[in-house]
Parts: sequence; structure tokens; C-alpha cells
Amino acid sequence: MLVTPSKLLNYIGGELVEPENGEFLDSINPATGEVLTQVPNSGPGDLQRAVEAASKASTGWQKIGPEARAEILHSLAEVLDTHRQDLVQAEVDDNGMTHSFASSVEVPRGAENFRSFAQASLRFCQPRRFQGERAEGYVLHQPVGVVGTISPWNLPLLSFTWKIAPALASGNCVVAKPSELTPLTAYLLSTLANKAGIPPGVLNVVHGTGAGVGQHLTQHPETARISFTGSTATGRLIGMTCAQAFKKPPMLEMGGKNPTIVFADANLEAALEGVTRAAFANQGQICLCGSRIYIERSIFEDFRSRLVKRAQAIKIGDPLDPETEHGASISETHMNKVLGCIELAQKEGATILCGGKRRELSGRCASGYFLEPTLLQGVRNDSRTNQEEIFGPVATLTAFDTEEQAIHLANQSEYGLAASLWTENPERAIRVANALEVGMPWINCWNLRVLETPFGGFKNSGNGHREGVPDAMEFFCEKKTVTMPARKER
Repeated sequence: MLVTPSKLLNYIGGELVEPENGEFLDSINPATGEVLTQVPNSGPGDLQRAVEAASKASTGWQKIGPEARAEILHSLAEVLDTHRQDLVQAEVDDNGMTHSFASSVEVPRGAENFRSFAQASLRFCQPRRFQGERAEGYVLHQPVGVVGTISPWNLPLLSFTWKIAPALASGNCVVAKPSELTPLTAYLLSTLANKAGIPPGVLNVVHGTGAGVGQHLTQHPETARISFTGSTATGRLIGMTCAQAFKKPPMLEMGGKNPTIVFADANLEAALEGVTRAAFANQGQICLCGSRIYIERSIFEDFRSRLVKRAQAIKIGDPLDPETEHGASISETHMNKVLGCIELAQKEGATILCGGKRRELSGRCASGYFLEPTLLQGVRNDSRTNQEEIFGPVATLTAFDTEEQAIHLANQSEYGLAASLWTENPERAIRVANALEVGMPWINCWNLRVLETPFGGFKNSGNGHREGVPDAMEFFCEKKTVTMPARKER
């Protein structure tokens, strides 16, 4: 059984160690408002030790080959499966997500990420041969050495493993910085790494703030790649920092203000379920959430009424209760930020159809950070409410008249991560999906993921790199083309 200690530790060179400065930050349980544990407030010295450990381990990790690396990653996946319930409990306590979401989505995906990239590496790491009349040879993917990953707070274990798995599978050593708001599952994984057979220094986990750790990780001359998921503002700063080093093109998976389009010919029951889930899953704290809902005018009033009833029926409560559908926001600061966005929306002309307030609970959750699922109507498409990412359980409803208008409204955004559209007309579905300026449009579904496909967005949602199999492994490698004269006889 994994136990949450009173203080977490960094994982450097295969050992759990305190930060050099001896400083710790409180990590708060968002459902109770109480201190859950303390997380290292690490600094440049801790990061330097981690980079040195990764550099020392790099050659050995590359030499053992893809089969041995895949075996170790499969072992780590099995260890995570063994401790699944402990990790679910940790994620609920640390993040405020519901038990059902943590047990059905968040924690299982952590193990699946290791399995998927381990299996893919067996093909990816093999030479790709070519043969022409004049020349022949092969193409190699060679790991770059030491890489840095910076993962967000909203899906802590899923995002953490989504980054470190392809880096490790392709032969790199990792210095990982999880969010200081949700450090627990990354810490627990680090306590299991040795048991799974990961050699010392191959994976290093340094806890702390963006200023204390993240900035130095990005700037460090020995980190050859940086993979980041978070806000567009922070991603822009990381991109500029990496540009100065030139050799470190970052992978930036950033914000979204994703449209949902419901046509009159949609299966309305399926659309209602999908639109509700897209708007409010994980308290709206997923970059893929559909926060701009466009509904064809002929069904607008009926669909709006039914959607409001569904939102009002969502059970808000203690995240530990398996029946709870809507947990806590990540922090008091973030809760107040979302409430401020709702206040701004009203100033911009919005009518609150449901929600819009903090939900007061009793018992152990009396001081928790709970927000009601909120639907708004009446704001312009170019308003701040419809253009800026809120990252909470808030969505707007807007009517449209034609397919062309729906596409125009959906594309009127600086973001381009994802979208979902609902229609029973196959030709329209493909036509609209192809016209949407997003990296991942879904047809009659939302967040249906196949890990062997590219993950990422257009515009300010990304910078052209993609996560997923094999794209993330491509990012963590250099391609080498070995060419020789074609042999005349074989």
C-alpha cells in the first residue's frame, strides 16, 4: 500500500532526497481546503544534480536497446496497475477530481501510456531501410540524451506519463517537473521506479515552482528537448527561451477554447450526453473541454432546455463518493478566477441559465472549492468570455442558422485544439470536420482517443509538434540518414 507522507521528496539518481535548501510548500486538498502534504520547493542546485544524474545514465540507457527498455516500461505499467487504488485515492485527494474519473480515466491511462510507447518503440527504434538505383542505406532515430518535461495539474498522472513514456522508450533520460499543485502521483510513481527496474538517473523527478525549477530546466544547456503542457502564456515564454538556445525546439501543448456544434439532424440524446460531458468533465479542467456550444436555431430552445436540466442534475459532492459526478476546482485561487470570469460574462451581457455560484457543502468538504456547472447565453462571439480560456465548468450557448455560419463562429478563435460536431449526415460531418481550424475534430463523440494518432492543435494551442505514438518519440530523437552506393549484385 502506498502512503502519503507528510513531506514529499525529489527523485534524483535513483534516490529519494530532500531539496538542497530544505524548503517545502504546502500541497492543499481542494475538496477540504486542508494541507494534504508538503512538496519540495526545489531550486537550481536540485535541478543541476538531476541533470548530472541523467547525463551519467544516458549512455547506458541507450545501449541496453529498445527490447530491454520496453520490458522495463511494461514492468512499470504493471507496478502502477498493482497500486491502482492507491493512485486513485492520491489523485482524488491531491486534485479534487472525482473517484469515478480517476478510476476510469486518469489512473488507467497512466499505465496504458507506458505500454503503448513500450510496444511502439520496438518498431520505431529499428532502422528504416531504403533502396534506390544509385544509393541504399537506412534511417535511424537516435535519442538526443537528456530531456525535460513539464506537466500540468489538471490530469497529473496521465499528463506526467504521457510525456516521460515516449522519452524513455526512445532511449532518452528524463528530468521531469510535475505541477507543484498536484505532485502526489508523480512522487508515488518515483517511489515505484526502482522496483520496476529503472536504472538510477534514467528518470529524475524534481518538484517545485515554475520560477524555481521550470525556468532553469528550460534554460539548462544540457536539456536537448523540452516538452510542456500548460497555458499559452507560459508556453510562449518557454518557446522564446528555447529559441535562444536554437538546439531545443520545444513541444508546446497549450490552451483551448473548443467549439461544440450541434446540427438539427443530430441524435439529440447522444448529443446531449456528449455535450454535457465535454463541457463539464473534470470540472471543466481539461484542455479539450467544449466551452463554446453552437446549436442550430431550429432546435435551440429545446436543446437548451434539456441541456440546462442535465447540468442542474449533475451531482456535486465529496470526490471520494463514487456517486459524485462533479468534484472540486484545483485551488481557491482558481475557483475565484472562474467566478471572476462569470462576473465578467454578465457585464458582457450574459444571462446565467444555470449555475454561476460556489457550491457550499457540509462535513469534511465544508471548506472545499466547489463550483456549480454553469451555462451562459447572450455574449458576442468576439467577447472575452467566448475568446479567453476559462478552464472551469463554464460554457456558452449560441444559435446558428447555416452550416457556413457554424464553421465561421467555431473558427473565430485564436485557439485551435479540438472540436466536436454532432450530425447524422455523413457528408456534412466530413465537410465540417475538414473545415474546422483545429487539430482534433470529433464527429458524434468527444475525447475518444486512439493513442496511435497525433495529439495537438493549431494556432495558439500548439507550435506544430504533436504528442502521441509515434510523434512524441520523433520529437525526442534526431534522424540520421546513412547512405552508401547501391550494390550491383545481391
